[in-house]
Amino acid sequence: MYTRDKTFHNPHPIMLSKKDYSNMPLEDLLAEEKKLKSQKILTAVLVGFFLGVAVYAATHKGFLTTIAMLIFAFAIGSNYSKSVKSIEAEISRRNTTQP
Repeated sequence: MYTRDKTFHNPHPIMLSKKDYSNMPLEDLLAEEKKLKSQKILTAVLVGFFLGVAVYAATHKGFLTTIAMLIFAFAIGSNYSKSVKSIEAEISRRNTTQP
């Protein structure tokens, strides 16, 4: 969604955010990790919903809806997984470099 000043406003920042975690302080990284882990259930529910719709569509509607739902489920799960792994890798990197 675009605002009046033509800048993009993402209503779901976790879903599409590509943050550079190497520039964030350790405290912010830990807070971001906690926030992502608290959204684990929401992500699982969304993936499950899309998979359920895909199964229903495969048995009742048709092929295109099934493929679209499977792509959405994969994209959400993959993005969440990459974000968590990226934060954990950066935290691990910083913990090993500090004395």
